[in-house]
Amino acid sequence: MIGSLGWQELLIILVILALLFGAGRVAGLGGALGRGIREFRTEARGSDSDEQKDQTTTKSDESSSSSNV
Repeated sequence: MIGSLGWQELLIILVILALLFGAGRVAGLGGALGRGIREFRTEARGSDSDEQKDQTTTKSDESSSSSNV
């Protein structure tokens, strides 16, 4: 549904929101949304790198334990 909205409709919605809540509050909500998205991306990338670290640690642990046998 949002994909079918043009820039004119989005502008009207933003103007109505600014009138209802005030421009400062709408800007604060936009900033909070941006920080949330940025934090989500950082955590998503961090979990990928953590998984890679765990896999390399497991492989090195397996190779060292097999050489001890």
